[in-house]
Amino acid sequence: MVPNGPLTDDGLVQLLTPAGHRTAHPDYDPRVAHLDADALRGLYRDMVLVRRFDNESTSLQRQGELALYAQCLGQEAAQVGSGRALLPQDQVFPSYREHGVAYTRGVDLAEVLRLFRGIDHGGWDPTAYGFHLYTLVIGSHTLHATGYAMGLQRDGAVGTGDPARDSAVVTYFGDGSTSQGDVNEALVFAAVNNAPVVFFCQNNQWAISEPTSRQSRVPLADRGPGFGIPSVRVDGNDVLATYAVTAEALERARSGGGPTFIEAFTYRMGAHTTSDDPSKYRSAAEEEYWRQRDPIDRLRLHLEDRGELPQDFLDGLAAEGDALGERIRTAVRGMGRPSAASMFEHVYATPHAVVESERQWFEAYEASFLDAGQSREGSHR
Repeated sequence: MVPNGPLTDDGLVQLLTPAGHRTAHPDYDPRVAHLDADALRGLYRDMVLVRRFDNESTSLQRQGELALYAQCLGQEAAQVGSGRALLPQDQVFPSYREHGVAYTRGVDLAEVLRLFRGIDHGGWDPTAYGFHLYTLVIGSHTLHATGYAMGLQRDGAVGTGDPARDSAVVTYFGDGSTSQGDVNEALVFAAVNNAPVVFFCQNNQWAISEPTSRQSRVPLADRGPGFGIPSVRVDGNDVLATYAVTAEALERARSGGGPTFIEAFTYRMGAHTTSDDPSKYRSAAEEEYWRQRDPIDRLRLHLEDRGELPQDFLDGLAAEGDALGERIRTAVRGMGRPSAASMFEHVYATPHAVVESERQWFEAYEASFLDAGQSREGSHR
């Protein structure tokens, strides 16, 4: 940890210490005052189930059922805390690791895996959940989010004073994305248009094998003020602090106060994706350091200290996790295999002459193999 460097923990908003002790914060305590024991257990349940999904999905990829998988292991508090701060009318533009946010928006997690199995480009309706499809092009979705937020302004859905109408947008991206031009362009547009968008950077400290220290000399949140956007750094392994900071930023956006840049300082406990081997570029000591700061353990210790984590709740949660795991395994194995020609579907919102001609050529090409196999023995199919 270098003082004032990109990995410093100075200035982080924190409401729960790694040991689970509640700390006071004059600005953010009121944001979580309404969260009673039931609500805290609900946040704990969310994180436990998201991790179970994450572990099951990793296992499915290792078994050959998924082509690839991007873990969110260790980032559950950042995702669940911020996701639970959203209102139904808010909109989310994720990257490709926001499984916890998807869960809080009601997306069936089995549908998330259609992308990683190669069935389609995303298996849910964005308008039904206010959660848009995963974006694999690094940082490009921050521009989509900013444009959508500007649209909300023009639709009169910001700053009306009607809590059922006023809306905001949040876009999630990693520390590596801040090096992309798209993210910086989105910050410019959001600032000058006072767009109701929250830029939620999950700084998990590694852009694949490139550390944050190779991307910035200062904390990533310091970039916000350069664009005229208020910024805040939060302990991303603290679900309460993440909830409080995001709730404040969303309230500002909905009321017409403009954008906010949130840096959730967390750690990617797993690999970048299942094709990555993090042992090649980081130490076991570093991983152990962050394992001791596990976001789920932090809330568990807090609830245990309060005597608010009864055994019957834990037993029921374990059974719920087992049922989720079984459902995910069954759903993935039952997804089947799409036809190769389906790649030409839904490329554009309306029919497109070039895509249609390519589809016809491909179908004729495929049929030629069948013809060859019927005409002579020993077809290459």
